[in-house]
Amino acid sequence: MRQRLVIIGTVVIALGLLILLNALSYAKPTEQAESELTPNRSTYHVGATGTRAFFDLLNESGYRVTRWREPAGKLAGESGSRISTFVMIGSMLRPPSKEEAASILHWVKRGGRLVIIDRAPELKLLGMPENWNIYVEPTSFPDLVLDPSDTERMTEGSSAVTPEIPTLLTRDVRSIRPSRFAASIKISHPLKVSEKGEAKPTPEGSVFSAEPDSEEDQPRPNRGPVVVVKDTAAGAATNQFSPAPVVHASTSKGALLIDYAYGTGRIVLLSDPYIVANNGIKLDDNLQLAVNTLTERKGLIAFDEFHQGHSASGNALATYFAGTPILAICGQLMLVVLAVVWSRGRRFARPLPPIKVDRRSSLEFVASMAELQQRSRAYDLALENIYARTRRALTRYAGVDYNSPRSEIAERISSRSTLAREQVEALMRECEDAINGEPLSERKSIDLVRQLRQLERALGLRMRSRDARQAAENI
Repeated sequence: MRQRLVIIGTVVIALGLLILLNALSYAKPTEQAESELTPNRSTYHVGATGTRAFFDLLNESGYRVTRWREPAGKLAGESGSRISTFVMIGSMLRPPSKEEAASILHWVKRGGRLVIIDRAPELKLLGMPENWNIYVEPTSFPDLVLDPSDTERMTEGSSAVTPEIPTLLTRDVRSIRPSRFAASIKISHPLKVSEKGEAKPTPEGSVFSAEPDSEEDQPRPNRGPVVVVKDTAAGAATNQFSPAPVVHASTSKGALLIDYAYGTGRIVLLSDPYIVANNGIKLDDNLQLAVNTLTERKGLIAFDEFHQGHSASGNALATYFAGTPILAICGQLMLVVLAVVWSRGRRFARPLPPIKVDRRSSLEFVASMAELQQRSRAYDLALENIYARTRRALTRYAGVDYNSPRSEIAERISSRSTLAREQVEALMRECEDAINGEPLSERKSIDLVRQLRQLERALGLRMRSRDARQAAENI
């Protein structure tokens, strides 16, 4: 047991040293300054580039919003069927793969609504409408020294933008204040409608625009413009709804907000996350435009947090202790435990024979002899065993030889103690007579043994190391 205490104490001291070293070596990571060049557009982020304010406002306003923290492939499942609008904002920590983009576009084609708010969106997520080309062209890039919370510098050189046409997305919006880094959306089509209704080639990269001939041909909200297509076989012109993207707001450099049909769903593209970010949502009617863009369709609005690095598949406990020495301490403890288990389970030398433990008690022989003598009524033999030991103790106490006469032994004991010589000699005589054959009953033998023990106790002969050890074993 003492050896185990040493091992346990050593392990506890080692663990304490590990914890102390980790605590002393731990340095709290310094928070990186906000940067528009590497923004964090997560709805968990409360900094200037985050979107926490917009998410909380929608939630407090009664709109059904949630954070999507699962892979995009699950949009095709039961959980994706409950979502009406899927929102992807800004550059992502892990861009969606081709398979994920295909799953998202498949969900849109089945009737979903995808809102992309980014200055450089993934082309594989745009899902180009038929015979139309859409690409986003950056106008300028922010630098590292720019403070995203500085409104004047973020909007320096940019003017307020008014909606192009009255649509559901621009309802109650008078002006929009984008940042000076807003990208421009370019829309191109191989054909352009002439004033006479004839189709002409459109230069690549130009922004499509169709002028209606009458009030009946006015574009409808969230529908493509009416394109007059001449049927050469019939010789007559017919009106058809085009899958052309609808431009809701644009700057002098290009479109800012568009949407277009994809399958039975729609894709909305906003080329400046500053409008919905914490640092720009308060300007002009940015908030109203953001709310209109996401709530045009009723239902559950899901903000993509999976590609922002907040995956639900991660360990919540590990995420909670991330950046602290707790994870390092736990890892070191696991290594110590594995090392102990490995060392205990591996043999480093030749095998040793098993330890044979003698399970017999030291008084087992005495108990067996006592029981045997009791059953055979050999009381004289039992008394002889006890008297022989007592006589040896008395002779040592008296300082005489073992074979000395009992009168001499009694005389010496009397001179060294307060006991009477006659009493000691009489007891020794009775014991020797019983041993030599005088009839002895059980009661008489017990009485003689009791007197012998009293004599030993009076002379202090019982408290020897052997007697104390035997008494402890009996307990």
